[in-house]
Amino acid sequence: MADQQPDKTTAPAADVADLQPAVTSPDTPKETTETTEPQPEDKTETTTAQPAIETTATQPAAPDTPAEADKAPAEVQQPPQAEEEKPVAEQPEQPAYLAKNPALAQFFERLPAIDSNDAPTVNVLIKFLRANEGNVKLAEEQLTKALKWRKEMNPSALAESTSYSATKFGGLGYLTVYKEANGAETVVTWNIYGGVKDINTTFGDMDEFVKWRVALMELAVKELKMVEATSVIDYDGEDPYQMIQVHDYLNVSFLRLNPAIKAATKKTIEVFTTAYPELLREKFFVNVPAIMGWMFAAMKVFLSKNTTRKFHPISNGANLAREFPSLKEQFPKVYGGSAPALQEGARTVNLTQEEAAPAAPEQSKEQAKENKEEAAQEESKAESAPEQPKTDPAVTAKEAPAADAK
Repeated sequence: MADQQPDKTTAPAADVADLQPAVTSPDTPKETTETTEPQPEDKTETTTAQPAIETTATQPAAPDTPAEADKAPAEVQQPPQAEEEKPVAEQPEQPAYLAKNPALAQFFERLPAIDSNDAPTVNVLIKFLRANEGNVKLAEEQLTKALKWRKEMNPSALAESTSYSATKFGGLGYLTVYKEANGAETVVTWNIYGGVKDINTTFGDMDEFVKWRVALMELAVKELKMVEATSVIDYDGEDPYQMIQVHDYLNVSFLRLNPAIKAATKKTIEVFTTAYPELLREKFFVNVPAIMGWMFAAMKVFLSKNTTRKFHPISNGANLAREFPSLKEQFPKVYGGSAPALQEGARTVNLTQEEAAPAAPEQSKEQAKENKEEAAQEESKAESAPEQPKTDPAVTAKEAPAADAK
């Protein structure tokens, strides 16, 4: 709440004190002014001789010394001199991309600490602005959330120095970079959900699953080389700093979707939507049944229209390479290309193979021989024991009451 401003009509305390009436001490006698009635005029002239008083006007003395003469001109007030006009500092010329896009210029005005001349930084802010369809306020709010999330999560460390269980995530995520004839690169991330061996093992710990997905995403973002940008992308033009995502659902049943999968998927979408805006060029869902339409409906709740229009379901994964004619031969054979399988040539996150439980130590030959001899002796004793007479259960049951009676 802003501090209340003082009333401009209220005088300072000192002024108020000056306006108060004077207070007289009770010990000081009050001055009295007596009124004298006029006396009748005395017609008799009385002349009183007064001593002659010579009145002389005092004139300023002329300076007698040089020092005094020097002081004299200083006492004369000089006319005020006109102030010299200071040159106005020239304002730096606004970059063309800010002049062309008022919303982007306003975005930088709200973030004065951010350099508007750094191309990689400008490109990032353009992505946040695009993701919010030009709404500066929403873009700023999303940027704030993304920066807070990165500070808490430290995704760079998740990709570089963190290892993940091969049992849980091995064979489920890959990264490939395909080169065009003109030298341009296409970054593709692969999520092979059909390779999940145990749903509870992979999706049971939602936070761990999200960290694994973030690690794979960070590897892909680095391959986009956004930090090396030397020019600003056109807000309404093509963005070269985007990737392709492929989700393979071969052998995945959508009739009974495990709650753990739903929770992990929802959380992943929320994180990626906030922290990685406008990094997706296109997303392909391959080997999916028609029933998967519900997933696209669910995603539209969390994603912008600019994002959902990039989704492409393909029922047969072997047709994927057709979508990229110039890169077709570089795609794995299973997806219609000529390259080896992802397991052989693609990158992935750091995986750790869990050590199997240690096997029981092998017995020495002497110990095994002793155990064998002991087992043979026990078997021999059992064979030499006298045979016990067989008892008819029916007879025993009949005789039991009699025995109890005794």
